[in-house]
Amino acid sequence: MKRLFVVVTIIFVILVGIFQHSRNSDSDINYERFNLVTPGVLRTPDERFNDIKDYPFSPNYLTIGDTRIHYLDEGPKEGKIIYLLHGEPAWSYLFRKMIPTLTEAGYRVIAPDMVGFGKSDKYISIDDYSHQMHVDKMVQLVRELDLKDVTAHLHDWGGLVGFRVIAEEPERFSGIIASNTSLIAPGRGFLRDLLSHISYPLFKLGIWIQGPATWEEFIGGDGFTGWIRYSRYTDNIDIGGIMQTLGNVSDEERAGYEAPYPNATYKAGAQIFPYLIPSELRKNEMAYRDVFEKWNKPFLIANSDNDPVTSNNPRLTEMLKRVPTAKEIVIKGPGHFIQEEAGPEYAQLIIDFINGDPQPFIKDRVVPVINL
Repeated sequence: MKRLFVVVTIIFVILVGIFQHSRNSDSDINYERFNLVTPGVLRTPDERFNDIKDYPFSPNYLTIGDTRIHYLDEGPKEGKIIYLLHGEPAWSYLFRKMIPTLTEAGYRVIAPDMVGFGKSDKYISIDDYSHQMHVDKMVQLVRELDLKDVTAHLHDWGGLVGFRVIAEEPERFSGIIASNTSLIAPGRGFLRDLLSHISYPLFKLGIWIQGPATWEEFIGGDGFTGWIRYSRYTDNIDIGGIMQTLGNVSDEERAGYEAPYPNATYKAGAQIFPYLIPSELRKNEMAYRDVFEKWNKPFLIANSDNDPVTSNNPRLTEMLKRVPTAKEIVIKGPGHFIQEEAGPEYAQLIIDFINGDPQPFIKDRVVPVINL
């Protein structure tokens, strides 16, 4: 088995060396066109956010390594902390409809933008992004802010990153809500352990063999691989289009999600995120074994019935049920971005979860008028 692993790895490395290329390497960039703060790092100009509606929150910044991280810090400083972590391709703007309900109830809300998103700095090259990089940045932010007794709400890629953050600092967290997300891991056993070593190289090879997918193929139901093939190879990932397709947002809200990205070069983080999903299966598995299989604090799986991600992939939810205290509710009506379609109701669910009595709810979908 070890020989097989070595052979497969060598073959993959050779193929990658021949065929793989970075679509936005530093050498291809005309630096004069961008707000470059350090070599390889961009910062979205503040004026890009001037016209965003319903986002009246004051910015807060923390420099971690070579990047400046933006985060919201709303509500009373002495309040119990709720940590909201966004996913792909959102940023803290996603939580604008939830924050007022949470702060009015006396909670302190911390909502960071991950590197490459929102008001946080953005690497130019997709090669600078990794699952571990995101984990390291968010762990450092939690430590620097000295957050304690935290209820974490993790959505989409916020789960893949956030669960690993919690695994690094479990004593700081008192409860977890997983929303349309998972922590993907192979499970126990020798063959599954072997799979965790070789699956990502094989996955990347498979994506390269299949080649690019068009936007029409992606939204037409080409599934998980279609999403990755589209995002990995596109020249300009359509962040607003994704939010309108999966989030039921208006044209004005679409502009809010596009605001952090003056042009395609600022979108490297969103472009590469889907491609990184299976990149750290072994570390994810160790997080289950070391922390989450021993978790004895509240843990809620809150998925929506119209989410194409979790509803079409029940294995994602089953993975989370390795957590001994896991309970599941289904929210009827909203799609992938519950926070957009039912922000106040979802915020109340979080409050009820903290108080020990989370209840599912029904929210009829209202499709906004979209100017095509």
